Amino acid sequence: MSEAAEVLGMPERTFRRWRGRYEESGAEGLYDRRLGRASARRAAVDEVARVLELFDTRYFDFTPKHFHEKLVSEHGCRRSYNWVRLTLQRCGRITPAPRRGAHRRKRPRRPMAGMMLHQDGSRHEWVPGERWDLIVTMDDATSEIYSAFFVAEEGRCRASGRSPR
Repeated sequence: MSEAAEVLGMPERTFRRWRGRYEESGAEGLYDRRLGRASARRAAVDEVARVLELFDTRYFDFTPKHFHEKLVSEHGCRRSYNWVRLTLQRCGRITPAPRRGAHRRKRPRRPMAGMMLHQDGSRHEWVPGERWDLIVTMDDATSEIYSAFFVAEEGRCRASGRSPR
């Protein structure tokens, strides 16, 4: 019996319980007994109707967050913000907020060293009392640092003595 439980990836005690239910009721005994039952935490129809009526009549210009705050503070609602928001969405009172995309899309690194170099600068007080820019050049594929040096101000052309346009 322990080998069968191990093969199925469950504790031996669970396997014994399932086996007993199978022997009593056949395959029907293995189905989840909660299927078809309403949740004990389900909101009453009159509670949902009350929330929708308040939103439609008194708080129609409120955001879901502010509406929930009013429900809690002035009407004694004990439901979560998420429950209120989802109820308003399911009943068509509000539309879901559009999903935001990733702030920065990840791109694959270059396959070979030297194909792409990154150069970046950051201004900090590296030396107490003096602010310098650290300029770093690094390889995209290997993250190897090719150069790192301090300058008084990032973006100046020192070779020609002129500033870039």
